[in-house]
Amino acid sequence: MSQHDQAYIEKFQSEDTTHNGWKNHATWNVALWIGGDQGLYEFAKECGDYDTFRDSLRDVGQLETPDRVAYNDSALDLESLNEYISEL
Repeated sequence: MSQHDQAYIEKFQSEDTTHNGWKNHATWNVALWIGGDQGLYEFAKECGDYDTFRDSLRDVGQLETPDRVAYNDSALDLESLNEYISEL
């Protein structure tokens, strides 16, 4: 995990949240895969925001994380994911 990822996660862990600093399991899982998979990390960095990342993955048929969390899950905290990706 990069220093940036660690600092970001520590920031969210210090807040009153329930899933390792993220709002819910779905958001945590998506962020986990973005931060933990080099290919997804680089792709998200190129996309610059979560909407572009999600839509680009959909265009190539990738609809969910390997843990079966949909990239368009209605529970996702899009604001946090956008902030996370913008800081990659």
